[in-house]
Amino acid sequence: MAMVFTSSEEPRPPAHGETHEHDHHPAHGAPHGHGHGVSADADRRYLIAALALLVAFMAGEVVVGVIARSLALISDAGHMLTDSASIMFALVAMRLAARPARGGFTYGLKRAEILSAQLNGVTLLVLGAVFCYEAAVRLVDPPEVEGRWVLTTALTGIVINLAATWSLSRADRSSLNVEGAFQHILNDLFAFVATAVAGLVVMTTGFVRADAVATLVVAVLMLKAGWGLIRETGRIFLQAAPSALVPGEIGARLAGQPGVAEVHDLHVWELTSGFISLSAHVFLLPGGDALGIRRRLQDLIERNYQITHTTLQLDCMPGEQDEGFGCVDMRHCADPHGPHYRSPRR
Repeated sequence: MAMVFTSSEEPRPPAHGETHEHDHHPAHGAPHGHGHGVSADADRRYLIAALALLVAFMAGEVVVGVIARSLALISDAGHMLTDSASIMFALVAMRLAARPARGGFTYGLKRAEILSAQLNGVTLLVLGAVFCYEAAVRLVDPPEVEGRWVLTTALTGIVINLAATWSLSRADRSSLNVEGAFQHILNDLFAFVATAVAGLVVMTTGFVRADAVATLVVAVLMLKAGWGLIRETGRIFLQAAPSALVPGEIGARLAGQPGVAEVHDLHVWELTSGFISLSAHVFLLPGGDALGIRRRLQDLIERNYQITHTTLQLDCMPGEQDEGFGCVDMRHCADPHGPHYRSPRR
């Protein structure tokens, strides 16, 4: 059963000259996507710097991993490959998302970064599963591992990943792509720590299965990061409300504002990282100042929920007559299956 909210305010005499308002209003022209003022050009420079570090080290790590016969090093290189791919996807997506809206793409290509983030998440899940299988095989039948090579390469990887993490930490992490790349490199840093420990154990004790155990740690981190990306991008593609927002709370708050009778068809969704939209059908009490109420509701939404892209359709209550609005038939103005908020005080 849908929650219903109405205002407790008593109707007042109709005001003259009020008009039906259906507004699509990005309030105050607030920017989307760059929450702390980092420019897109600066983001690209930070991403390219991190990418150069990762690619150079990854190539060397594959060679050393083959020489040392270390699955942990090769799995680390695979993780770094996905990190590099995520940064490349982010760079391409940033370029596509910056294109202006045209033709049938009325929002432009702003969801390109969500597509790339989801692709990166799938890649992480696949690689994580492969490395889990290979690690299980090596736990049963472990090969000889050169612990000295493993330890030296892992310590170098820690330094490289610290530099790459620092570079990405300066970019705009409100973007799902940038944040995803940052988390991947951070996870890779933890993986190198595990690999270094494995190399030290092999050197000092001869326990070669430590390499496979470190590989399992790397694989679990990859699976965790991949699932997180799939979950977040899936919410966006399914047009779910951002996890930090509760539509019912927003609907109740809007319905409780002066001059508002009911709120129907409230929808909150995220087009892409940092670009949240809201639409609602608002029924007003007779005699309300439609323009003033619309502006007040938009200010409330922006101030309390940081949503700057709102579409509010205003009407008088169904069956009630108000100059400037006329009579409204609920069947034509509201989706009978959509959210419908009414205060119990009414």
